[in-house]
Amino acid sequence: MRRLLVLSVLLQAAFGHENFVGHQVLRISAADEAQVQKVKELEELEHLKLDFWRDPVRPGIPIDVRVPFSSIQAVKVFLESEGISYDIMIEDIQSLLDEEKTQMLAFQARALSTKTFNYATYHTLEEIYEFMDLLVAENPQLVSKIQIGNTFENRPIYVLKFSTGGTNRPAIWIDTGIHSREWVTQASGVWFAKKITEAYTQDPAFTAILDNMDIFLEIVTNPDGFAYTHKTNRMWRKTRSRTQGSLCVGADPNRNWDAGFGLAGASNNPCSDTYHGKFANSEVEVKSIVDFVKKHGSIKAFISIHSYSQLLLYPYGYTSEPAPDKEELDQLAKSAVTALTSLYGTKYKYGSIIDTIYQASGSTVDWTYSQGIKYSFTFELRDTGRRGFLLPASQIIPTAEETWLALLTIMDHTFKHPY
Repeated sequence: MRRLLVLSVLLQAAFGHENFVGHQVLRISAADEAQVQKVKELEELEHLKLDFWRDPVRPGIPIDVRVPFSSIQAVKVFLESEGISYDIMIEDIQSLLDEEKTQMLAFQARALSTKTFNYATYHTLEEIYEFMDLLVAENPQLVSKIQIGNTFENRPIYVLKFSTGGTNRPAIWIDTGIHSREWVTQASGVWFAKKITEAYTQDPAFTAILDNMDIFLEIVTNPDGFAYTHKTNRMWRKTRSRTQGSLCVGADPNRNWDAGFGLAGASNNPCSDTYHGKFANSEVEVKSIVDFVKKHGSIKAFISIHSYSQLLLYPYGYTSEPAPDKEELDQLAKSAVTALTSLYGTKYKYGSIIDTIYQASGSTVDWTYSQGIKYSFTFELRDTGRRGFLLPASQIIPTAEETWLALLTIMDHTFKHPY
């Protein structure tokens, strides 16, 4: 066993990857507010290098945290001394990463068409961009590729436009992968892109939507972060920008929008995974979307897709004040979740961000809603924590298939209820 651990460490070092041997994911169950506060004390101890996958919010909501091997004993002793119960959700992160890498290597053959492209494995940024070019080449009358900006590290930021013609048409926006480690979202985005080309003319309801509205799909919303998850640190969440005066890198692109920016639910610490950035729209990946949405002027639905937790959320996240359209958004979320569950029985919860999970300031859909985009939703895809951000590739297609039914429900409602 010791030899295997040493070999794993050496391989990771050779390829420049951060090593996660012995890292565990604990699910902590805080029984009352006092225990929630105790877990928050843990969160503030930077030397432990804890990575909270689900933050401590309130009693009854599970707290998931990745604990480095060097901190495991200290964290467990602390929890046990405070009478806070926990379970080990993932015994060894590195073993799952090795599984994931092995699976990807087994399906590395370059696709020559979108028909032979493997939708049941995870892909690199380069492979996804190649897929986009193939899709455009095969469907030139339906699909085009737009560059809406460049990342901090000067990578192109691409959006696919699906359109059957016409100018100044109302549109629907979908983005995936704003948090780079949420790989099932980018993989689902690839599947959605192919599905759109197949469903047009085959599905009457969807055909009616695309005959009257455009769809914009940004598959890799955080290209720098996504590339970094493949090359260096699989658990990386943020962008890769630099903050003057800090050695820490990146900002949380889902706390960087100009809606309750900098309020509770985001961090002003550049080392935090929820660091809101220097100012609203400081991250070029966010500013590119903001400029695009404002210039377009007729986006009617905006859907941002994350993982994990199996949730469908609508505004607000930064305030407990109900959104003016709360009743309609709630009913639409219920219908979308019902459609999603109908395929494989996957259970989703739905509601406003602040009521369903936690307070989050500067989030994407709070900003889009403030811009008059009524149908603003955030998905949190599979699972509920058993594998978290490390969802097996075997679940990519089922996840995308069921989510598509929910997307169709939202798109159809948007088309039939113009405003």
